[in-house]
Amino acid sequence: MPIDSLLSDIQDTNLSYLLLVQRLLNEDRATAMFRLKLDESMADLLASLSVKQLSQLARSNQLLCRLCFDEPEQLTRLIEDPRDQGLGQIHAALSMASRQPSASPVRMSRR
Repeated sequence: MPIDSLLSDIQDTNLSYLLLVQRLLNEDRATAMFRLKLDESMADLLASLSVKQLSQLARSNQLLCRLCFDEPEQLTRLIEDPRDQGLGQIHAALSMASRQPSASPVRMSRR
């Protein structure tokens, strides 16, 4: 796959992710902050970005989102556990909630 195509896919993914983040924040801020591991100031900043700023940020050559699982065992347990999928979803939510928030992958300085 050509590099240009990969870069385009990364940028499309970034824009989709940022738009989803804004939508989640606008619909249910507390739940979005919990699910996305955002603090108040980052949530404020992301919710306030204009379409132009979102597009500018999305043009990065780095993915702005990342998997929330730090250890492969966490993901393996979720995909290989034959238990009820409903329990798997609850377990995933608890596992992600117990993870310590790290530095957010999305940072933008205010001018």
